[in-house]
Amino acid sequence: MNKNEETINRFYTAFQLLDYATMQSCYHSEAVFNDPVFGLLDAESTNAMWEMLCKRAKDFSLSYGTIILLDEEYTTCEWNAKYTFSKNGRRINNKIKAYMRFKDGLIIEHTDGFNFYKWTRMALGLPGFLFGWSNFMQRKIQKQAREGLLKYMDSK
Repeated sequence: MNKNEETINRFYTAFQLLDYATMQSCYHSEAVFNDPVFGLLDAESTNAMWEMLCKRAKDFSLSYGTIILLDEEYTTCEWNAKYTFSKNGRRINNKIKAYMRFKDGLIIEHTDGFNFYKWTRMALGLPGFLFGWSNFMQRKIQKQAREGLLKYMDSK
């Protein structure tokens, strides 16, 4: 197992345990993160996001696998998160593909890709079904997620 694969295993094993401090230690100090809900985050915001998500997780379980080492820098991994959405108590089963770039054995770029429309239908029900496909809905959800993250960071 190479260093990048070890980092991935350490990161997702920590995530399974909601151990955000270990997750944070897997990131390079100049890391960036991107996903459909939070958008592009710098290292400080990424660390805060994982802390917030881990502390607020309800009925959470995670599985991961299919780690593919593309070269010395780039790796993909599939993971699946099941949890209760805190805003309304709806159950989420989100299948995600992570794209990671490594520097010095740490994650420097991390993008999580998933079907946003499918996620909005699970998270929001009828409004997600009717409008989850739209750019308007994605921008609205991203704005709310980022505002929530900033509020969380300010409260620390």
